[in-house]
Amino acid sequence: MRILVAEDDAVLADAVQRSLRQSGHAVDWVQNGAQAEDAVQVERFDLLILDLGLPKKSGLDVLKRLRARDSRLILTAADGVSDRVRGLDAGADDYLAKPFDLAELEARVRALTRRGMAGSPTLLRHGALDYDQVGRVARLHGEPLELSSRELNLLEILLQRSGRMVSKEQLVSHLCEWGEEVTPNAIEVYVHRLRKKLEPGGVRIVTVRGLGYSLEKTAQV
Repeated sequence: MRILVAEDDAVLADAVQRSLRQSGHAVDWVQNGAQAEDAVQVERFDLLILDLGLPKKSGLDVLKRLRARDSRLILTAADGVSDRVRGLDAGADDYLAKPFDLAELEARVRALTRRGMAGSPTLLRHGALDYDQVGRVARLHGEPLELSSRELNLLEILLQRSGRMVSKEQLVSHLCEWGEEVTPNAIEVYVHRLRKKLEPGGVRIVTVRGLGYSLEKTAQV
């Protein structure tokens, strides 16, 4: 999942980023409302964690501009019923009062993931491969796969678009944070590593030159 954290407290923002990255998410950070508004104009984020008390432009003003965008959104601010009501009425999906525990934030993120999949399967299956999108666990023939965070994110993207082409540019956009030097050649390396782990179970990643990658089953599955 690609997440944007909009928080002017650098210490808190650093802790939130480290926590979410340990859960396998790609996380970017901005320090004021104007930067948050600019960021969502140029990138597609799955989730925004937005502080109401941002400088330059308040989180509530940013939220009103983002209301129609297809992203989940968690608001953070000092505990106050009026703040909570205004934020939820403006379109936020959840509200977390400061100070908050990072474990609770991670649980809220998982809950929003499940909510966003309402009507859609949380368990994706492809031949002998199963992937739990909420627990972020992949199994091949029932056995857990040992995957790095980047490999797991890559697998999730391919499974969600099974049978369709996914370009290198799309993978870079979904997998990588700002400032990461990730080239199309690096994407090829990640695909190669994941391919080696999937093929023994009869699941393969097909490369179509000039178009991208597609997850397909081999003949024996």
